[in-house]
Amino acid sequence: MNIAKVKDSDLRNAASAGMDEFLKVFTDAIMASIGGELTAETMAELNSDQITLLAYDILHSEVMDGGFVQLIYNGYGSFLFRNPFAKAIKGWGIDELASLVKKAGKLYFKYKNEIERECTDEEFMAMFEQYPEFDDLDDSFVENEETWTGMVACYVDDHIERFVTVEK
Repeated sequence: MNIAKVKDSDLRNAASAGMDEFLKVFTDAIMASIGGELTAETMAELNSDQITLLAYDILHSEVMDGGFVQLIYNGYGSFLFRNPFAKAIKGWGIDELASLVKKAGKLYFKYKNEIERECTDEEFMAMFEQYPEFDDLDDSFVENEETWTGMVACYVDDHIERFVTVEK
């Protein structure tokens, strides 16, 4: 297992800056520890909590920027919906998010071939109207994002040793 390293001072500064900054210290350290690229090979170097945190970071970034359609189009559907991310996040006590991810996963398997295909920017933008079933899921994520990110931050804070080694 790969344990990323974080300086205690960086962790304290990030914690005082807010939960997004706090989580970024962890995701940045984990990504740096695997050379900055998450692949099947580098995932084997991480533990399940580290992978789950990176998956949440991807989910958060993609859905907040362009919703589940964008997440799937950008190639993250397989990573999030073919792996036990929903089960892992439920294990962290974030049941509502796990339920939302399962619902999005069902739509992923229904529409993945159409959404994942290469297309022009114009065709991509049209997808948001073609797949309105994702709208409620996108809205739910945005409405609950602050709560869920806070719950992720609490889990990480309560289990720091599963994510990083804190150095002086």
